[in-house]
Amino acid sequence: MSLLQWAVAGAAGYAIWRVAQKNRDEQAPAAFAQGEDAGGNFAKVRSAGTEGMRSDPKRWDKVDQASDESFPASDPPATY
Repeated sequence: MSLLQWAVAGAAGYAIWRVAQKNRDEQAPAAFAQGEDAGGNFAKVRSAGTEGMRSDPKRWDKVDQASDESFPASDPPATY
């Protein structure tokens, strides 16, 4: 094989890999951080806190954290 054929084969392989990665990322739940998996849990609940979020909130305090940690409980946390 010539160098040009190897380059074309490599580019095609890379393109296929990128499409496969894009399809996998599109199936991830929107609220989950990159690399965090919903796993097999029924509720598909992400980890609490900003580390588990796909995008960082502009403002986050201890009340937000307590509320996030209480989800999906039916009662909100008490205020501090």
